[in-house]
Amino acid sequence: MVEWRVALLRDDFLMEANVLWYFQVAWMHFEQSAILTVHNHVITRNPRISVTHDKHDKHRTWFLHINNVQEEDKGRYMCQINTVTAKTQFGYLHVVVPPNIDDSLSSSDIIVREGSNVTLKCRATGSPTPTVKWKRDDNSKIAINKSLNVHEWDGDSLEISRISRLDMGAYLCIASNGVPPTVSKRIKVSVD
Repeated sequence: MVEWRVALLRDDFLMEANVLWYFQVAWMHFEQSAILTVHNHVITRNPRISVTHDKHDKHRTWFLHINNVQEEDKGRYMCQINTVTAKTQFGYLHVVVPPNIDDSLSSSDIIVREGSNVTLKCRATGSPTPTVKWKRDDNSKIAINKSLNVHEWDGDSLEISRISRLDMGAYLCIASNGVPPTVSKRIKVSVD
């Protein structure tokens, strides 16, 4: 049985396996070839990992806890049950990360000479990979060139050909990937 689970970066996560109460279990992170726990004992040195169980009449539910989920926690997990012929249950953890705009790789407020070509950059990270769109802060159209005016522009770069004083103002780069919150950066363009 394979279970697909999704966890938000920095959230706590729980994976479970049901077994007959007298069998021992071990949890492993398959891609890292790492044994995480054996029965009640945590083997890994990762302090964010713990194991617990609930005892019922003839079975136990074992829980693998991952606190403060990180991107490196993604992947396939295996619960191995210590029967005569070992049985396994698999689960897959997919980690989603909200969008973030990397200021060090994105444009800042600029002053440009009228008639020059301008490229604004907006680099966003996240999982899934964010999409980036551009808008004017005042909702007026973006003049990409003399024959193309748009309300929105898709892509991490916005190129404006032969900029004029009419193009002055604030531009918003907006990054989203379906994981809240959507983020934006305001870039002021001045033309002299």
